[in-house]
Amino acid sequence: MKDISRTGSGALLGYARVSKGDEQTSTLQKKAPRAAGCRRLFEEAASGTRWDRPELHRLLDHLREGDTVVVWKLDRLSRSLKDVLHIMERIGNAGAGFRPITENIDTTTPAGRMMMQMVASFAEFEPAMIRERTSAGLATARADGRSGGRRKKLDAARRREIAESIVTGRKSGAETARRYNISQPTVSRIVVAHRLGGNSI
Repeated sequence: MKDISRTGSGALLGYARVSKGDEQTSTLQKKAPRAAGCRRLFEEAASGTRWDRPELHRLLDHLREGDTVVVWKLDRLSRSLKDVLHIMERIGNAGAGFRPITENIDTTTPAGRMMMQMVASFAEFEPAMIRERTSAGLATARADGRSGGRRKKLDAARRREIAESIVTGRKSGAETARRYNISQPTVSRIVVAHRLGGNSI
């Protein structure tokens, strides 16, 4: 593809990450950057969770001071916030700007740079919040007599109790499920296994 001549303010360079089978989104991704003034578009079909995208890296290596990377939506860069921030750092280190059209963020302006700093701050804050919520949930579970992780498998004696409660009509499936804190499908499997003379569920 023929390179464009740069002006004093740099070049507008578009990037499109298209999904297979999504023709409408693909068309929008191509039209929007060109309508914004991009004469060169780096385009590839790849998952947003992959880092090894040749056209993305070709774009990043091509950047010069004063250029601006233009995408249709922020998630076209990546679906990983960590990767988005890393890409933004690469763009910034090149002295270039970034503009996702639908989010109306332009890092060539002071307001746009502040917006991206806020995004970065939330990205750093989010993992700490997740850890805090997880710790609080585990503490609550322990206080209620429960422990985190996968539920322990019912032993043979419990399975026999469950099956006999259903077979003799002492308890319904729903009552038994609540009592033993298991699902009704699990109760049904235990009863079937019992009738067949087995213990597996």
